[in-house]
This record gives sequence, structure tokens and C-alpha cells, in this order.
Amino acid sequence: MTGLSGVASIAAAGMTALTTRSNRSVLDQAAEATRAALTAAGLQPSDVDGIVSYSIYDDSVWSESVGTAIGAGDLSYVMDFGQGGQSACHMVAHAAMAVSAGMANTVVVFRALNGKSGKLIGRMTPPSASSEYRYSLGYTAYPQYIAMWTRRYMIETGATEADLGAVAVAARRWAQLNDRAQFRDPLTLEDYFESPYVAAPFRVLDCTREMDGAAAVIVTSTERARDLRLKPAVIAGAAWASHGFDLDMGGRLNDDTSRNFSSYLADRLWKQSGVGPQDVDHAQLYDCFTGALLQNVEGLGLAERGAAGALFASGATSPGGTLPINTNGGLLSEGYLHGMNTVAEAVWQMQGLGGERQVVDAEVGVVCSGGSSSGSAMVLTSDR
Repeated sequence: MTGLSGVASIAAAGMTALTTRSNRSVLDQAAEATRAALTAAGLQPSDVDGIVSYSIYDDSVWSESVGTAIGAGDLSYVMDFGQGGQSACHMVAHAAMAVSAGMANTVVVFRALNGKSGKLIGRMTPPSASSEYRYSLGYTAYPQYIAMWTRRYMIETGATEADLGAVAVAARRWAQLNDRAQFRDPLTLEDYFESPYVAAPFRVLDCTREMDGAAAVIVTSTERARDLRLKPAVIAGAAWASHGFDLDMGGRLNDDTSRNFSSYLADRLWKQSGVGPQDVDHAQLYDCFTGALLQNVEGLGLAERGAAGALFASGATSPGGTLPINTNGGLLSEGYLHGMNTVAEAVWQMQGLGGERQVVDAEVGVVCSGGSSSGSAMVLTSDR
């Protein structure tokens, strides 16, 4: 293991309820999630000396504002990163680097937004470098972009719409064990095929659902985390990749859109972590759309190229399976909190707090954030 591996850990996670109309400010929700994480760790707001977050299109609040709202101590490290769902693991890595470098001791990483009742990420069409070429054709919404990535993936690998449906069905099986999940009704493959298209090959059930809410985690040194209330979720490795050049959300100049960021960071991630895909006993992977999850599973080496759909269809990723994936129901069924709820679920699994959906003897978990050309990932391990 190299670099920051093992130096820092996630001490605790906290979340608000997820709703379609919170009737609350984003700041209030961010503060609630942060306080919940601090309480779980046995820490006080005054212990916080670093805050990190990310937002897109001005849909959240500044890190320093959250520090004020919770009554944090003097802040020695602050970052507000201007990116979207690819950022969750990347921000945890920045917090770990700050701790490792001695710039802060207790760093909050949060994401908060009124994603349903406020600014709707999936429908935003701000002016951009390529907008004049795309918007006049009606090519404006996020599902359209990722649908084209998924179509290319299907052409190259032979994956089918039934493979996409298997992902949606597996997510719902986990969601039925999660009181926080917004979509818990039983779902069959037949139900999936009755769902109308949004942007082919995506149907309604291939798409995540925007939500109001917040999630936060607390990053500190592994040595210090051992003295807190919960088992440390040790950050064994982290990586980021931008493959190709992004003019904006729709300007992906990639040489192979049948693969996403996960294919390009996997080797670095596993090398730094000192473990491999074969060691993973649970995976919490970004699933803004079903096709993105298939690419993430294969890119990280959890399935062979073109085999992820069969993995989901086999039941291996579902409750009782050999490789649990997205044990909270994922973004598809728990709700879209821009990837931070995916991180929170990974932490709870490592700490044995998964309740009915707890993975037995969780020792190694992999988490990723992102669905197209850029994104991040990390590996969490038990404290050995």
C-alpha cells in the first residue's frame, strides 16, 4: 500500500430523511446531517476544523456556512468543489489528504441540496461551450447524454435491455430492506419492460430520482478514529480519472464511450489499496442510470467485460448474494443525493450498522462516484 493508504479513516456518517419537498433550507439539512455524523462519532461541533463539499450550478451552500451553522471551531481547511456526482469519493480523498498532511484533524465532507423541490440537476441547461450545437437539436437533458454512452456500451458488449432491467430489479430488492429508500415496491423484470422510455435505451426505471436531503461523513486520522465510538472505516486507497476532455456535461470528447472513468482509475486504485476486486465483499457504486452501473462494475474489475448484466440477473448482487452491490437500493431506489448517500452506506456497512441489509463480516468495500468520463473511487477496509 502506498500514499495516503491507511492514514485516515471515516469515523461516522449521518443523513437526513430523503423527501420530494423538504420545506427546509439546504443549509438546515446540511447542518442536520453533519450533527448526526458528529454525534455518531462521539464528537462535538467544536472539534471540526475542516469542511469539504461540492455542488453544481449553485445548488448548495458554502462549507464555511455549515461551519457557522453547527458552531464549528476555527477552520484550517475548507474546499468547495465545483463538480457534480463524480465528486463524492474525490472529496473524501481530499479530506484524507488534509488529515494526512496535518492541515486539519476533523474534516466534515457533506453534500446537501433540494434536488427535487429546488434546482433540478437533470433539467438544467446553462450556457456552455457546446450548447449552441446541441440545444438547437433538443439535446439538453442528462439522460440523453448517458443513454448514448450506454447504447455504445451495448453495441460493443452485446448487453441487452434485459441486463439494464436486472440492475433496476436488484436495486429494488435492497431498497425493500431500507426504511429510508423512496422506492420500495416490489419490482419484476416484467414491470421494468412496462415502464415507458425516457431516452432509449433508458426507461423511467433506468433513471435515478432527484431528492431533497443531505449526507455527511467525518474524516480523521485512523489512530484517532480508534478512540471514537464506532469502528473506523479505513481509507485504504482513492483515485480520480478524467478520460478525454470535457467541454461541459454534453461535450465528451472520448475515444471509447463504451467505457467510463472506472476503467481508467482501477489499476491505480487497487495498487494503492493493496487489495483487488477479488477481495471485495460489498460494493457501493454510482448508479445515476442502470447503464452507468454496468460500466462501473466492469471498469473496476468486479465482472468481466460484458458480464455485469448476467451478474445482476443471477442474484449474486442481491440480498443473500455473493457480491452485494448498492445495499441501500442505490441512487435508483433510495434516491439521488449526488453520491454522498452511496458513501454513507459504505461506511455503515463497514461499521456493522446496516441493519437488515448488513453484509456479514464486511472487510473490504469499494465505492465509486460518477457515470461518464470523469469520476472517483475509494476502497474502505476494516481496521486491521
